[in-house]
Amino acid sequence: MSSVRTVLGDLRPEDLGVCDAHDHLFLRSPRLSGQELNDATAARAELEAFRAAGGASVVQWTPLGMGRRAADLPLLSRAAGVHVVCATGLHQAAHYTPESLDELRGKLADVFVSELTEGIGTSGVRAGLVKVAGGFHALDAHARWTMTAAAEAHHATGAPIAVHLELGTGALDVLDLLCGELGVPPERVILGHLNRSPDLVVQRQAAEAGCWLAFDGPSRAHHATDWRMPDAVRALAEAGFGHRLLLGGDTVVAGARSVDGGPGMPYLLRRIRPRLARELGEELINRVLTENPARAFAVEWR
Repeated sequence: MSSVRTVLGDLRPEDLGVCDAHDHLFLRSPRLSGQELNDATAARAELEAFRAAGGASVVQWTPLGMGRRAADLPLLSRAAGVHVVCATGLHQAAHYTPESLDELRGKLADVFVSELTEGIGTSGVRAGLVKVAGGFHALDAHARWTMTAAAEAHHATGAPIAVHLELGTGALDVLDLLCGELGVPPERVILGHLNRSPDLVVQRQAAEAGCWLAFDGPSRAHHATDWRMPDAVRALAEAGFGHRLLLGGDTVVAGARSVDGGPGMPYLLRRIRPRLARELGEELINRVLTENPARAFAVEWR
């Protein structure tokens, strides 16, 4: 039986409901100093606002070492009435100290597997996916190390691998490594941030490979490509890849939360959903927000 591994336990895929397939309740990084997502009260309010907009589940892509506060997630999930999926994994090297990375040498895959199957620290929360990251149009040694460990964890557990594409680039290099060299089935790979590089040819090639295509962070003022996102989604849907699309909000700084005056998680359903419904039709957008994430994050856990 396949199930989605949430912070409250394994869930039937059909019970996931309307899903924000890529977002953050908590996040901390030296690259975002002073903008941390570290307020549990605000996180609960954001989840409640998302639920009020029609949302039922959120997948948090915050990996280890970036303040994901796994122990707080079950309480927030229960209080807000929203399913939450937590990630293991590792981001780009710039988000960590060299010392913290050195501590993981030789055991990274084991850490991922442990967090997926046994739990994160003493929290009892098990991760439901592995999150890793590429670089700008390239995969450096750190990316290859983390993706190799992610592939090992996938083969041991069945967990999906979600990939941060830097400014939406490097999708085909990621697939060459994960699916070509490391043997991860493409339907277990989720490529994030494709809206940031509106290359329709690359997006079509990635879709043809069989992976999941996530369009997330649709409300960033400094992402001039956002306005092209509906065209990209429509092109993929018309080419027959509507069953491979995912949508997410990707809230990464406190000021972007709706409860702090930003667009936040509700923006995905309040603005993006009706806009895409006009472009694609209600039936397809409903499938993208419900059936697709249910399949993308469901696993026959090993």
